[in-house]
Amino acid sequence: MKAIIFAAGLGTRFKPWTDEHPKALAMVNGKSLLQRNIEYLQQYGITEVVVNVHHFANQVREAIDENDGWGSNISISDETEEVLETGGGLMKARHLLEGDEPFISLNVDILTNLDLGKLIAYHQQHRPLITMGVTNRKSSRVLLFDEGNRLCGWKNVQTGEEKISIPKPHLIERAYSCVVVYEPKIFSLIQQQGKFSIIAAYLDLAAANSIIGLDHSGDKLVDVGKPESVVIAEALFQ
Repeated sequence: MKAIIFAAGLGTRFKPWTDEHPKALAMVNGKSLLQRNIEYLQQYGITEVVVNVHHFANQVREAIDENDGWGSNISISDETEEVLETGGGLMKARHLLEGDEPFISLNVDILTNLDLGKLIAYHQQHRPLITMGVTNRKSSRVLLFDEGNRLCGWKNVQTGEEKISIPKPHLIERAYSCVVVYEPKIFSLIQQQGKFSIIAAYLDLAAANSIIGLDHSGDKLVDVGKPESVVIAEALFQ
C-alpha cells in the first residue's frame, strides 16, 4: 500500500518559521512533522510514500535525501510552479499512486495516534470509495454524516454555510482528521482540475458514491498549524 503526505502548503499560520522554512520541517521533540508522519506510516508497514512539495521545496528534498527517507522509499510530487491544495495535489501525484489497491493520504501538519490498521480494515470491510478518520472535537468547519457514517455534507460552524450532498434529517457533525483511505478509481471520478480542496471533491462525489467516516474520538490528534500548537504536540508525542 502507498501513501501521500501533503506537505506543499505555504504554512501562513505558522509564521515566522515558514518565512524561511517549510512547515513540514517544523520540529516536535526533535523530529520534524514530516519524519513523524513517515514513521507513523511505517508502524503499519507502509514504506512507499509520496511527498508533495512547493514552499521551500529544496529544503524538503534535502532533508529526505540526508536522512535516506527515514527508512522509507520517498517519491516527490513537484508543485514548485504552483501549489495545488490537497485535491489538486492528489491529482498531480496520480502517476505515483495509481495501482490496484487502496492508498492513504495524510496532512503533514496533523499528528495523531489513530490506528491506521483499524481504518484500513474498516475500509476493506465496507468497500466504499473513501474512508476517512473523523472525531467529535471542536472545529470551525465540520463534515456531516448520517447514522450509518455516510458523508452527506459540510458545514461552516462560524457562518452557518452548508453544502449538502445527501439531504437527510439529524446529520451528525464530525471534524476531519486528514487521514484517509481511497480506492484507486478515485482518480477517474474526480472532475475538478488545477487547484482545489479535496473536500470539494468529496462533496461532489458523495451523492453517487459511498464515502464513510470512522469516528476515532478519544485518540490523540493535534493540528500543528500554529507555532503555539507545538507545545501541545510535544506534550502528547514524545
